[in-house]
Amino acid sequence: MKILIASDHAGFSLKQHLIKELPAITEGLEFIDLGTHDEKSVDYPDFSKKLAQEFLSKKGDFGILICGSGQGMAMGANRFKHIRAALCWDIPSSQLSRRHNDANVLCLGSRLIPFGYAVEIAKVWLSTPFEGGRHQGRVSKLDL
Repeated sequence: MKILIASDHAGFSLKQHLIKELPAITEGLEFIDLGTHDEKSVDYPDFSKKLAQEFLSKKGDFGILICGSGQGMAMGANRFKHIRAALCWDIPSSQLSRRHNDANVLCLGSRLIPFGYAVEIAKVWLSTPFEGGRHQGRVSKLDL
């Protein structure tokens, strides 16, 4: 499974942590790191846009975006048709975003979630399938 991942400067450390820790507990993950590559100040919309464009070009199966709160990245990514970026802060929000909303981009706040818990959130998010059924019609309306 190919995971596109990007962050701004505030999310850089958590991005590096996820790239290191997730493959150790989830088999078959390949990360494509879209930046940023250090903690120098950058603009989060540049990275949410980059990830969205790469995802829409079918370069990855899912995406993960990280900034200080996660909110800016979610706002930026959700401007693109067919992107369903979900800001998740715990296991239930992670599961529901996949089961009911078929989220394809996970957004995390590095200043709000302990790194170890962020790994668990991402692990659950990546392993939770979309239920389809009654939820499919609702998800389809997002792209009208």
